[in-house]
Amino acid sequence: MQNMSPSNCPYYLITKASLAMTSMLKKELLKAGLPEVKPAYMGVLMCLWESDGMDEVLGKFGTKTGMNHTELGRCAGLEPSTMTGLIDRMEKDGLVCRLSDPSDRRALKISLTEKGVSVRDKALDALDLMIKESFAAVSPDAMESVNEVLKKILINTNKGNFE
Repeated sequence: MQNMSPSNCPYYLITKASLAMTSMLKKELLKAGLPEVKPAYMGVLMCLWESDGMDEVLGKFGTKTGMNHTELGRCAGLEPSTMTGLIDRMEKDGLVCRLSDPSDRRALKISLTEKGVSVRDKALDALDLMIKESFAAVSPDAMESVNEVLKKILINTNKGNFE
């Protein structure tokens, strides 16, 4: 494998595709009128939106239960050191806030602000557009395979648990 060219190197291709998709998502978010929503925020926002939706289903809507820092980082697949700076920026952009955890006074929970809730549909539409454009020539069967391969990579690298 020492003579592998970039065009045949999975690491290179995944990295290059990720950078291209991130750039495209940034443009879609700007077109949607969401300059405060950065592509780097999407994993955290998606975890919080999912958690918020579960709270609504469980009858806890509006209670701002949020997620603790560690749990949110695990969900988003980010290291704790990355999470701190990311949450700082998201808080500055008005998307999340830190709340004290009533069950552990040393801990904080990260919760969506009203703005963080309100950008959901437009941000997910922008994400959907980017995915559709990026994978336009990929068949549904191949897309399913792509997702399975990426999940296996995450499992193999201990960054995910997809069963």
